[in-house]
Amino acid sequence: MPSLSQSKRDKIAEQILHHLFTIAPAAQFTSEIAKEIARDEEFTRSLLLVLQQKKLVIIISQNPQGADYKRRRRWRLSNEAYEAYRKHQPSSPKSL
Repeated sequence: MPSLSQSKRDKIAEQILHHLFTIAPAAQFTSEIAKEIARDEEFTRSLLLVLQQKKLVIIISQNPQGADYKRRRRWRLSNEAYEAYRKHQPSSPKSL
């Protein structure tokens, strides 16, 4: 498989961040994110880990009842990243 350039990786990471912004504040499993952006799960996971190191996404390793996931992880946009994205979104027109 050919390797991707860093600029293409950055664009795909941008797609991940945009998707997480659109579903915020909800979290989503890696497999669901991969399906949404039409990429392989392992590749998506590697990008999510890089985004986590940059503090743009947060990993959730427990279900809502507090039990640890054995193999799955959910991801959500960090609060700082959400605020930065929200500032750059055009404000929606007010309803009449």
